[in-house]
Amino acid sequence: MSDAIKHECGIALLRLLKPLEYYREKYGTAFYGVEKMYLLMEKQHNRGQDGAGFASIKLDVKPGQRYISRIRSNQAQPIQDIFGQINTRISEELAKNPSYQNNVALQKENIPYVGELFLGHVRYGTFGKNSIESVHPFLRQNNWMHRNLLVAGNFNMTNVKELFQDLVDVGQHPKLMADTVTVMEKIGHFLDDEITQLYLDCKNEGLTKLEASPVIAERLNIGRILKRASKNFDGGYAMAGLLGHGDAFVVRDPNGIRPAYYYQDDEIVVVASERPVIQTVFNVAFEDVKELEAGDAIIVKKNGNVIFENIRECLDKKACSFERIYFSRGSDAEIYQERKLLGKYVFPSVLKEIENDIHNSVFSFIPNTAETSFYGMAEAAQKFLDEQKVKDIIAQKDTLDEKGLNEILAEKVRTEKIAIKDVKLRTFITEDSSRDEMVAHVYDITYGVVKPTDNLVIIDDSIVRGTTLKQSIIKILDRLHPKKIVVVSSAPQIRYPDCYGIDMSTLEGFIAFKAALELLKETNQYQIVEDVYKKCKAQQGLKDTEVVNHVKEIYNPFTEEQISDKMAEMLTSKDVKAKVKIIFQKVEDLHKACPKNLGDWYFTGNYPTPGGNRVVNTAFINFYEGNGARAY
Repeated sequence: MSDAIKHECGIALLRLLKPLEYYREKYGTAFYGVEKMYLLMEKQHNRGQDGAGFASIKLDVKPGQRYISRIRSNQAQPIQDIFGQINTRISEELAKNPSYQNNVALQKENIPYVGELFLGHVRYGTFGKNSIESVHPFLRQNNWMHRNLLVAGNFNMTNVKELFQDLVDVGQHPKLMADTVTVMEKIGHFLDDEITQLYLDCKNEGLTKLEASPVIAERLNIGRILKRASKNFDGGYAMAGLLGHGDAFVVRDPNGIRPAYYYQDDEIVVVASERPVIQTVFNVAFEDVKELEAGDAIIVKKNGNVIFENIRECLDKKACSFERIYFSRGSDAEIYQERKLLGKYVFPSVLKEIENDIHNSVFSFIPNTAETSFYGMAEAAQKFLDEQKVKDIIAQKDTLDEKGLNEILAEKVRTEKIAIKDVKLRTFITEDSSRDEMVAHVYDITYGVVKPTDNLVIIDDSIVRGTTLKQSIIKILDRLHPKKIVVVSSAPQIRYPDCYGIDMSTLEGFIAFKAALELLKETNQYQIVEDVYKKCKAQQGLKDTEVVNHVKEIYNPFTEEQISDKMAEMLTSKDVKAKVKIIFQKVEDLHKACPKNLGDWYFTGNYPTPGGNRVVNTAFINFYEGNGARAY
């Protein structure tokens, strides 16, 4: 989208089900798992480019040998940095020890990262936090193999304070109030509890401590641990974990907000945030890659057994629609068609705005991620034009000659590549006037294809803050001198903050919210703002299940078109000569286009978890009081 927003995160879990010698024999390398993890992470770099982490576990090693390796990076190209270091280390070990070259057992024993179980993570540094300590996977260390826990996830919890207090209440002293820490310690607490009980069982059976250790690992009930740990989780999550002895899991939230897909055969089990990543890396068919059901966990035991277990009762499926509109890779067969439908379904509104004048309209897109929805819009325009051709031919059937027929048939929808992103704004520009001037040149435009009698229709994925539209895009499009600029959003109006993993945490940044406030002022209804504030404050002591989203009342007095028109007015500088119109996707058409991803809280305010209503009300209180803090 032209307004950059960040999303956390992408996960990849891989378990090799055969001995490493098998992969050396079949694929020519015992580093098969490392190589596949690089591809799984690199092909999810769209989900996070500020930080990356990788961990591996070796199975069945002798005491005294290192069996867990972890590496993290927050460098400019973190995935390349991680695997550059890994490859360097492997190459150095092989160069120093030629005997390792053809001996898989020695490679596993002596070279880090060579193992059977892997976990990878890519992330954006949201809310200004991108220190190395914030990069996944997180490691909870212990001298007992089965108490070691690695966790990485694509998640955000709305009730971190409550989860933190739960840990305090059981006697822990968490080092940080953050969802990553509290989630890991929650799982870790019930892991410890389970192990303690299993040890007592083994002791009662007459086993020694040494004999008990592998028995505990075998009997460990990962599903029960996850059920107990996630009981109070309120948020969206796809969470992956590894235990030191070799068990692994991925668990998904009960609303299916965050995505997770898996593939299994006799060689591997793999889980990732996106389906086409698995398809491409392992060359498997679309139908062979399954979606992990909401509320379920996929558990891979150390012995290779794969268990699917319901952890939380599945609630209303509210998978994040932004996954389909923008974040996920468009190479997924379903996502590609869905994005085309987004363009198709918004076209009738475009047609109305250009008064059915296809002949004098040019269609394009900004940025490149909007290209697929552009295809859908262009196809819908072509279909309309073809229908017009048929009507014209029928109407003129008695007088139409060959020349006239060819003229009718030759007319096509005018699609052009209008804007090309050129440079990023350099941070050494500090004066606002200079900065705005630089921003105006972020895109190069194509001259000579738009006439003064033309409508210029530009489709974008979504419009969040509108900053780039105002400072750059509308201004540069106006240089082409169209009579009208129609900016089309393939997503509905973004009105409410996200609290499940997208970096949209404050209300005052949304252009839709600003437009609604301006309309309240202009219509002498601004008292509603204070009324909403009082209602939000009155709910602060209530349980989350009792909280109502009162921020909806800010938008209720106005139609979507009124808010869109006000947004267009606010985003159009005085020096812009063309008339500017902004059109948004309807929520019902979004649902038609993306029927499996019905999560729409940022558009409708209908949050799938109780914590969402508290978050949006807190965000409004923060806005009213001038507090820039996060709402969760």
